[in-house]
Amino acid sequence: MTVAGDTLARLIRDEGTRVLATLVRVIGSVDLAEDAVQDAVVRALETWPRDGVPDNPRAWLLVTARRRAVDVLRREAKRVGKEADAMPLADDDPPPSVIRDDLLRLVFTCCHPCLSVDAQVALSLRTLGGLSTAEVARGLRLPEATAAKRLTRAKQKIATAGIPYRVPAADELPERLSGVAATVYLIFNEGYAGARAPLVDEAVRLARLLASLMPDEPTVLGLLALLLLHDARRCTRVADDGLPALLADQDRSLWDAVLIQEGVLLVGRALRRTPSAPNPYVVEAAIAACHALAPTYASTNWDAVISWYDVLFTVRPSPVVSLNRAAAIAERDGAAVALPLVDALEALADYPWWHATRAELLHRLGNPCEARAALELAEATGLGGGHAALLRRRVGE
Repeated sequence: MTVAGDTLARLIRDEGTRVLATLVRVIGSVDLAEDAVQDAVVRALETWPRDGVPDNPRAWLLVTARRRAVDVLRREAKRVGKEADAMPLADDDPPPSVIRDDLLRLVFTCCHPCLSVDAQVALSLRTLGGLSTAEVARGLRLPEATAAKRLTRAKQKIATAGIPYRVPAADELPERLSGVAATVYLIFNEGYAGARAPLVDEAVRLARLLASLMPDEPTVLGLLALLLLHDARRCTRVADDGLPALLADQDRSLWDAVLIQEGVLLVGRALRRTPSAPNPYVVEAAIAACHALAPTYASTNWDAVISWYDVLFTVRPSPVVSLNRAAAIAERDGAAVALPLVDALEALADYPWWHATRAELLHRLGNPCEARAALELAEATGLGGGHAALLRRRVGE
């Protein structure tokens, strides 16, 4: 079988992640499994373009990686007794149910709460995403040496803390799954806010992996829907002058209709599988769907948006949710109605977007001096870059 270069690379990468998950279970070492799989991937990239892709790529990679691991273990005499017995347990072509369980074990290990959030992000990109250390460093804007140390410490922590390679028990699953989703969403936001497409792509890929492994889990479906609905607007988020483009100013004809349709369908699937209160990711995705389905900004169903914010506040009460709800009320009922709601959220005095929202509303109400004062506070509390420049332009109009 012959495959184009990019398709071949994706095939090897996807299958490599599955092989890694199985090999970690068999040999009990993330480091050794990664090295063995990397060696198998290099061999595949060398031989498959010349000889053709084998009928069972995953089995080929697993056999090659396992041989590499055996060679290493034989050179490490002190480990032979334990590891040599384990190696024959690796099936050359595990059934789908075993591969699924292995992948879930790997996901929950990479996102274990014993690891720092930074470590979870780096390890997920490296181990689940199949990125090289250099690619992880570039994506997170870290020196490569820093990324390497972070990955090494994470894998050492897994070993020294005795983090089990297993899927959490039923009573642990909701909290642990929430942690996994938060890690993937953080990766997405790192890329989305900084216009780093590779990180956005990785987050979507990881969310798709989770959805394939847990197709009936509302948290996972909501997460994937949210990422797709945001990603559908990727090419319109920056204006021609390089500043952020407001939702009202984006060219909706350029939005990705395929991603929007998929995201909306996923929201429906997630809601149908929600027994009681919906997961916050599902609610946020429903809000994103309201925006994505509106043919124009003026035709946005603000009643629905506000209602979904009410739901979001019940499942994740936060003054930031109240701020976003007030911003939606400003679009439906006007700035004069929304400003008192925003002013009441004084707990957000250190939050730059509170001041930015006040600046926008005061500007709409024709209070330029107060608007500029709010803008200065927004910048003083951390609003910067293109968002600050855009707000300065608007307030100065």
